[in-house]
Amino acid sequence: MYESQDKMITLIKDNYSVLQALGSFGINLGFGDKTVAEICQMNSVDTYTFLAVVNFTINGQANYEDDERLDVPTLLHYLKASHSYYLDFQLPFIRRELQESTSPDDQLGTLIMKFYDEYSQEIRRHMKYEEKTLFPYVQSLIDGSPILDYNVEMFSKHHEQTDKKLRELKLMIIKYLPVDAHHNNMLAATLYDIYNNEEWLRLHAEVEDHIFTPAIRRLERQMRQDNVSKNISTMVFKGGHDGDVLSDRERDVVIGVVQGLQNKEIADKLFISVNTVITHRRNIAKKLQIHSPAGLTIYAIVNGLVDIGSVKL
Repeated sequence: MYESQDKMITLIKDNYSVLQALGSFGINLGFGDKTVAEICQMNSVDTYTFLAVVNFTINGQANYEDDERLDVPTLLHYLKASHSYYLDFQLPFIRRELQESTSPDDQLGTLIMKFYDEYSQEIRRHMKYEEKTLFPYVQSLIDGSPILDYNVEMFSKHHEQTDKKLRELKLMIIKYLPVDAHHNNMLAATLYDIYNNEEWLRLHAEVEDHIFTPAIRRLERQMRQDNVSKNISTMVFKGGHDGDVLSDRERDVVIGVVQGLQNKEIADKLFISVNTVITHRRNIAKKLQIHSPAGLTIYAIVNGLVDIGSVKL
């Protein structure tokens, strides 16, 4: 497992496959002997998230289900850039290699190219779907205004592997595409790149499934909790009119109720009569429109009258 104080050059020398990930994180080459943390800081990349992706792709699966340290904006930028890399660079690059590796007069070669174009359209549809639905949804979560008719489970249930056609293409080339000596070396190099693409796609999908999706689930849970807190605050403040504000004595009575004291116990504690306590409680209920001890407990916690740790739930 690589750590923040390891030198980036060491990480690259040990794992050249990480080179593409650097570009997707927005990190350029030419970083000298700087550490991972130094380079991430220079490029405004969250170091922990960078290492999580890199270590995952190098060492295999890890559990990020409840990892609050993952930075969702960093992950979103990484996945957007990865899509751009694959759609705008890798797909056209492999196509050019295939064209140069086959004879234009070879009908089987023409069919191979057609098959590759079908694969390209399929992978493009898959990634564009994510760019039009998943990525804007995640950005809405980051912005605090989530899109209401979507969630990450909808994405997760329909997230399928997209490398089946790539495997078929690879096997058809190896088994059935005859080439002359002139094109053989070029076709072998093309196959090598296709194998690398197949591995890249596998890791890309696993990062989405095992790092990105859990991070979005956590963000969704956090958003739901924040909404509950906002609803409670709205309920207890009832619009914030002057008539809703409790007096100091009424707040003392609320605290007594939350502590489980009876009216007489509250009266003795505050050196007032039981009838005065009853009057205060009536006024409290009228102001807040809260009539139960449980409701007053929520009010007291939200407004800082009592500490939640001191309340018996």
